[in-house]
Amino acid sequence: MARRRTVHCCQACGAQHPRWHGRCPDCGEWESLVEETFAPPVAPAATAPGSRAPGGGLAGLVTPVGEEKPRRLAEIDADASPRIRSGEGELDRVLGGGFVPGSVILLGGDPGIGKSTLALQVAGGLAAAGRSVLYVSGEESAEQIRLRASRLPGVGGGLQVLTSTRVEALAGPLRELAPSVVVIDSIQTIQTDAIESAAGSVAQVRESAAQLAATAKRSNAVLLLIGHVTKDGQLAGPRVLEHLVDVVLTFEGDRHHAFRLLRTVKNRFGSTQEVGVFSMAGHGLEAVGNPSELFLEERSTRAPGSCVVPLLEGSRPMLVELQALVAPAPYGTPRRTTLGLEDARVALLLAVLDRRSRVDLLSQDVYAKAAGGVRVAEPAADLAIALAIASSRLDRAVPPDTAAVGEIGLGGEVRRVARLDARAAEAARLGFRRLLVPEACHREQVARTKGRGSGADPDCELVPIREVAEAVDWLERYGGSEPG
Repeated sequence: MARRRTVHCCQACGAQHPRWHGRCPDCGEWESLVEETFAPPVAPAATAPGSRAPGGGLAGLVTPVGEEKPRRLAEIDADASPRIRSGEGELDRVLGGGFVPGSVILLGGDPGIGKSTLALQVAGGLAAAGRSVLYVSGEESAEQIRLRASRLPGVGGGLQVLTSTRVEALAGPLRELAPSVVVIDSIQTIQTDAIESAAGSVAQVRESAAQLAATAKRSNAVLLLIGHVTKDGQLAGPRVLEHLVDVVLTFEGDRHHAFRLLRTVKNRFGSTQEVGVFSMAGHGLEAVGNPSELFLEERSTRAPGSCVVPLLEGSRPMLVELQALVAPAPYGTPRRTTLGLEDARVALLLAVLDRRSRVDLLSQDVYAKAAGGVRVAEPAADLAIALAIASSRLDRAVPPDTAAVGEIGLGGEVRRVARLDARAAEAARLGFRRLLVPEACHREQVARTKGRGSGADPDCELVPIREVAEAVDWLERYGGSEPG
């Protein structure tokens, strides 16, 4: 008889070790090793009639009926399994056109951000459209799901709901319903009998996800796994879970704001640069088709310390307001506080402004944020951040019809950005008449305009900026002071 195998799994990175260590040798995390016991596989012939073999509940759905033969790539019909539209335009944008049959999708995000709401809206909409959808919940009862679905529009009554935390209990419903979409809420609550450990442990998450993914691939069904995140914002569970799935989506946003951003970390069937924008309302999540107008709706155009930047999220340009407040440091040691911006990037820009321009910031507290709960990581926002900080320090407001875009180097030079045409068109659409851009981008735009002839000028004026000191001089010349 095979013996049970005991290993120690790291709850941070998923590494396995034969002995316990106070610190994981792989990732360096302290007190993260937990003892896990693996049951040996039971052969089908040794299983008594009517008994249940550990981990064998999905074996009949996973085991191939016959041997697969290799096929030439040209013989495979790419249109044999068309994409399934989710009914949510923003989700389809991020996925690259909809769900791919047989794919495994991992959706992560902070607690209360709206992961289950989005999954229930999509599942209910597909069920209302006539598709067979199975919603498996390990956190809520069927009555609680019914109450939540009653306030969501478009959730059809034909949605199949199953409340279970065992992988083996899904074999029967999957065989009878043959659903085209399966939602697991959440993968941390699901466990398999093949592993003797608590639900949510590294071994349980890895083994349960592997069994479910193999079943989805075999039955050509879409599997949507909802996952929790750690306090550091990383998906809970082993990193191997991200390699196991085809698509990794993250739901971001501040729970105190209505905006939610859906990003792609990994996508085998599309781009990883797209972003979907949602608004949380009382009746669920609403798609935001024009996020720039909502982000700038409450912008103050007269107070210093504000600058608008046209960011690029995938193929979509989006205007975001960046704010800064500079005040004297009362205790001698200046503070630097950021919200929605990278701390290291703001600290770098402060040093560049202090050394490469006439803006004195060494003895000043600096507070910087991105309005609307947005997280800005694109280097093209450097020039707008620097202008917002200089605007607050010099008490000169950036003109309300002016935006800025450009990356700033350590030498104070303003570097080029990608797809300036799309950024300028979005700024012009919202009424901005001037856009401060890197000088290299301006030269390329002028050459491109001359090559196309007259009538190809952009709708807003492009102001070339070579160095950050030149941007500060432009602000002092054209900026307005705060009204008294």
